[in-house]
Amino acid sequence: MNEAQPSRRFGVLAAAIVGILLLALFYPTIRWLVSEWLGNDYYSHGFLVPAISAVLAWRLWVKWPPERRQIKGASAGLIPLALGLGLYLYALSARAYFIASLAMILLIAGLVWFLLGGAALRRLWFPIAFLLFAVPLPFVEPLSVPMAQFTGSIAAGVVSLFGMPITVNGAQVTLPNVSLVVGAQCSGLRSIVTLLTLVALVVFLVEGSWQAKTLLALSSIPIAIVGNILRIASLFVVGNAWGVDAAFTYYHDYSGIVFFLSAVGLLLLFSWVLGCRAIREDIF
Repeated sequence: MNEAQPSRRFGVLAAAIVGILLLALFYPTIRWLVSEWLGNDYYSHGFLVPAISAVLAWRLWVKWPPERRQIKGASAGLIPLALGLGLYLYALSARAYFIASLAMILLIAGLVWFLLGGAALRRLWFPIAFLLFAVPLPFVEPLSVPMAQFTGSIAAGVVSLFGMPITVNGAQVTLPNVSLVVGAQCSGLRSIVTLLTLVALVVFLVEGSWQAKTLLALSSIPIAIVGNILRIASLFVVGNAWGVDAAFTYYHDYSGIVFFLSAVGLLLLFSWVLGCRAIREDIF
């Protein structure tokens, strides 16, 4: 029998045991995350984030040259591991699941550092950090109302440039033929959160200079905001022409998909203009 086989089997068994223990430890927080992904429209993409992280981690590992893939545990990893574990248990006892989610990611990073070494952590840093995009930020939903009012005001200004009389009073928008209420769902925050997640993934996957990647990352927010303002402006036009039912029952939902895909297309076009056109060879 090959001497490496017992050692490999032991490593697989140890990894399986560690995985089961981690799942048991993380279960309350994972359950909270799943409930948020199911009930929070701003983070309905959350299910995809761990899956993408797992695929990226696997690809980064198997594409890592064997001569550089040296598993050397580092005792320095005990520091973030202990900090993450302590913070996680405290947050769990206080039912502060947002903090527990962040601590869980820190704990995973510390575990990789401790068991596999600093080189492995540097190799796998993005799949670990990408998990942050699955954690619902507590200030996103409260921010939606003022953001919606801001968007409605700017969209009204855009419509008025074309000669259409329009009055804005808080969330109430009055047009010649109809009155509309700009609700939280019109804030564009859902598109911003999703686009930020997508652009982070694109920036990591494509080849390019750090300056180009920084510009690409920064462009996602203005593209999402401007796109949503134009969508709400077009919503006003549709509502004024065909009524509230046409605006909110039909146009609102479908236009959101169209404008989001348009924003994604603009991001990809901007990526191409910046020279970020090829996928990294060390991943795929």
